Amino acid sequence: MTQQESTLLTGVHMTQLAQAAPLPASAPPQTAMPVLEIDDLSVSFSGRSGKHVALKSVSFSVNKGEIVAIVGESGSGKSVTSLTAMGLLANSAAIERGSIHFHSRHGQRHDLLNMKEDDRRQLRGRDMAMIFQEPMTSLNPVLKVGDQLTEALRDHQLCDAATADKKARELLRKVRIADVDRVMKSYPASLSGGMRQRVMIAQALVCEPQLLIADEPTTALDVTVQARILHILRDLQQQSDTAVLFITHDMGVVAEIADRVVVMYRGEVVEQGSVEQIFAHPEHPYTQALLAAVPKLGDMRDSAWPRRFPLLGQQSSDSEQKTARYDADPLLDIRGLRVYYPIRSGIFSAVTHRVHAVEQIDFCVWPGETLAIVGESGCGKSTTGRALLRLIQSESESILFQGNEISQMDDRAFLPLRREIQMVFQDPYASLNPRLTVGFTIAEPLLLHGLARSLEDATPRVQELLKSVGLPPEHARRYPHEFSGGQRQRIAIARAMALQPQVIIADEAVSALDVSIQAQVVNLMMDLQQKTGVSWIFISHDMAVVERIANRVAVMYLGQIVEIGPRQAVFNNPQHPYTQRLLASVPIADPQQRCVRQFDDSEIPSPLRKAGEEVNKMTYREVDPHHWVANDSH
Repeated sequence: MTQQESTLLTGVHMTQLAQAAPLPASAPPQTAMPVLEIDDLSVSFSGRSGKHVALKSVSFSVNKGEIVAIVGESGSGKSVTSLTAMGLLANSAAIERGSIHFHSRHGQRHDLLNMKEDDRRQLRGRDMAMIFQEPMTSLNPVLKVGDQLTEALRDHQLCDAATADKKARELLRKVRIADVDRVMKSYPASLSGGMRQRVMIAQALVCEPQLLIADEPTTALDVTVQARILHILRDLQQQSDTAVLFITHDMGVVAEIADRVVVMYRGEVVEQGSVEQIFAHPEHPYTQALLAAVPKLGDMRDSAWPRRFPLLGQQSSDSEQKTARYDADPLLDIRGLRVYYPIRSGIFSAVTHRVHAVEQIDFCVWPGETLAIVGESGCGKSTTGRALLRLIQSESESILFQGNEISQMDDRAFLPLRREIQMVFQDPYASLNPRLTVGFTIAEPLLLHGLARSLEDATPRVQELLKSVGLPPEHARRYPHEFSGGQRQRIAIARAMALQPQVIIADEAVSALDVSIQAQVVNLMMDLQQKTGVSWIFISHDMAVVERIANRVAVMYLGQIVEIGPRQAVFNNPQHPYTQRLLASVPIADPQQRCVRQFDDSEIPSPLRKAGEEVNKMTYREVDPHHWVANDSH
């Protein structure tokens, strides 16, 4: 195993903030009744760069009423395994050998690899369902959410239209979506990434399948919604004896929900066992490295400044990163930023309501600092980042960049600023051009801004950027569809870094990465900050990573900032009830500390308001130096 592959991190667990009762890890039934059996499965892909073996003799089973977690780094074969079971492999894939059998409710044993496609389609959605990793590419962009949720129930003739509509609405409420009426009538593009993921989860659960395959189902969700989704999945397992194949890189989630764990590395199963065995006594070196690499909330309790992740076998300093220049003027000064989405109705399509996605927020970003924006999906985090880049229409009292007012600039005058402010988007597959090689994708901004005269001139820089995010330089010749979700996110980060901007808005930039690569990318972000003084606006729901990288933290809720201040002050002394709930929901990577969480089942406040209705700007009180909390927290 190379140094990169044996990445280890150190850290200690933080005592959970919320009161919780101990919950022992559930054991599989005494008489194991397999629902899914995978035996000696080998799969390869053929592409321009030759043949690539994705799976090598993979064997494991999922029993009735059991949750089996597949863990491993991006590219290890986790998603390929699930797609093979669902019969959704690309045309470039070839099943070399092996078998997959599914046991239905009626006792029938189906040979999935040799079934007719029509028969297999009958199983999908009704008996076997899947939550995909990238909801924007999985949801139909031309169908409303309500139609997509009820489609499976209608197609399989499980209920009438009225009952299907009622069930779809109940599931949306279960996954904590406000304004169910509006979301049912909305198209996927009008929803945030986290809300789209919740719609995908509701869609997968609507037929109450016997086998649920969840491919990174909580990656795009904040910890409060994640905790609720895990609770829903556990209830489904217990009430319906549903078998769940849970694919994730989040070891905290694995400890929270799994009965058994299958560890994959480079297309092979290197270790499997009960969740208690894997966490307490990992035997394979890769499993040991994976568990050691998990960031733990509370590691930075005594550190006022960000620190690099300590990587095993690498000469890297974990000294404090004092790059933020608070003695200088703010690099960005945003005042009164607002983003409203109009809702039209009637025969004249008049604006009757507005969604207040971002409501009159103020914040600053100083040179060399990392400001983290955290909060649940739909709270306005991503919208804020897009508004700063003028990717969506917004209003503001003032936006100063390096002391110059930019809010009133026309698009032509704003164009040069795009080199200074870059963005890493939440959904890498949607932001990468599928017709361009990743090498050209990374080189394109260099060519457009005159930093390279030709593709040949840009090649050394492209290779350097690929290596910096953990990808071999020869991958520059591949296309986006030839990479896993985590690998595509690394490509998107490399592209954003190409122009060496002054501000990079990272929208869930490391959420799709396994923990070892995540640590390397976070260190890379800090290195770039150390060398160039770049400022980061780090949008994330991973509180343990935020604690490691952030100088300051802004907590958003329903489009408003409810708490903002130095990271150490916000994490050690959270004042707003939502901040406290957010920190209490972080899963702990230890099955011995598995617990029953208390949920707030009150109605979710809605950001939808009548047209013309004004909202008073939030006021704050200072609880500690530079630590501000909204006055509504009493």
